[in-house]
Amino acid sequence: MTSTDLNFLPVHELSREIMARRLSPVELTEAYLGRVASREPKLQAFVEVYSEDARQAAQAAELAIRSGHAIGPLHGIPVALKDLVELEGRVVTGGTAAWRQRRATRTATLARRLIAQGMIVLGKTHTVEFAMGGWGTNTHLGTPWNPWDLERPRTPGGSSSGSGVAVAAGMAPWAIGTDTGGSVRMPASWCGITSLKTTIGRVSTYGVLPLSPTLDTPGPMTRDVEDSALLYMAMQGPDPLDPRTVGLAQTDPLPTLKRGVRGLRLARMPESERSYASAEVLDAYDASLLELERLGAEIVDIKLPFGFADVAALNLRIMAAESYTILRELIDDEGAPLDPHVRPRISAGRSLTAQAYLEALEERERMKGAFATAMDGIDALLTPTTMTTALLVDEVDQTKAPAHYTRFGNFLDLCAVALPNGVGSGGLPTSLQIVCRAYDEATALRVGWAFQAATEWHLRRPPE
Repeated sequence: MTSTDLNFLPVHELSREIMARRLSPVELTEAYLGRVASREPKLQAFVEVYSEDARQAAQAAELAIRSGHAIGPLHGIPVALKDLVELEGRVVTGGTAAWRQRRATRTATLARRLIAQGMIVLGKTHTVEFAMGGWGTNTHLGTPWNPWDLERPRTPGGSSSGSGVAVAAGMAPWAIGTDTGGSVRMPASWCGITSLKTTIGRVSTYGVLPLSPTLDTPGPMTRDVEDSALLYMAMQGPDPLDPRTVGLAQTDPLPTLKRGVRGLRLARMPESERSYASAEVLDAYDASLLELERLGAEIVDIKLPFGFADVAALNLRIMAAESYTILRELIDDEGAPLDPHVRPRISAGRSLTAQAYLEALEERERMKGAFATAMDGIDALLTPTTMTTALLVDEVDQTKAPAHYTRFGNFLDLCAVALPNGVGSGGLPTSLQIVCRAYDEATALRVGWAFQAATEWHLRRPPE
């Protein structure tokens, strides 16, 4: 096996090799650091790389495993963290030049959990400024380069842009992102990887820089669905520092992961939603429906009480109101070096009244109920993840958002898997989104695993 092959193995295979002592955590960590050294100058996925610390942690993991003191199956596995996740003493920019030298005074609960299970933090990955954007661009700190087109810069997807690029390019086996309107799913779509948008409360947000607390949720960005299930298991759990996590029963998606889709009722999106997607995205989507039907799922129609676009204004109202409340001192400082595309998105919250904000939250609850009624007897709703394949960065209209198929998942507090399902022009990946009810991550992962067991889209690699 070449070092490059090692970089593209899923974690569930790497874990087996490490636990069988056929692969050393030192060898694995060096493979990723070597890949970062060779690819990072072009791709710019990382804000910081913790090379020496990662090497020391790998050596400690190897000694522990050899001496019979393995913590668990993820001991010695590297991971990358989005630069919203705080590590005490480390720079946490939140994607803004205004915080370029800011250092965290605490460590996020989810980071503590990963480290406690023996994972090795490779570094922090780029994000859209304050995580407020779906294209993946960052004017001041740099836009990661989508590795599927090495000639022209294309949208990596945001806001978890660096995490998407790092996993797609084999610079990390998996990474943490956050999702407020599609921010783990859109990078997964355009970078050709897999991600899981978790339900609010599944994963603690303590120590994760907030954008919109009503909608923010961390999620795994991985090579395949099985890895998403593993990382999700490692991330979740109650945390007294995040009250929304307390009282939720911890769930294990692994016992049902490989049961297949026979007997499940999966809904195709309404015909009216097809007009938003490009022809090549629709071709891949239709082929995915046929594949899942061939695997035994029943593909059914669904009548939704509203269109996906109908949630946009309400979703943005909540995001703008909450993000402006959190960031108003910087947003109102005209001298602050802020991204010119991000500032107006957040400053829109300045003019929102308390009444308008509370009405949006009230309408959200009503629409959640209406959607639940429409989903009665249906296990998942299937849509494309993004409307197009990755766009050229210089053709992006920054006044628009690419989140048509994703933001309703946050607004309605659902969970969703995004995974590669085809290829468009120029070899660019397309993506399928599997949306399930709140706290039903196990079903979304189950459908995704069945699809990936029958297809090979997730095995494709970007060009070298």
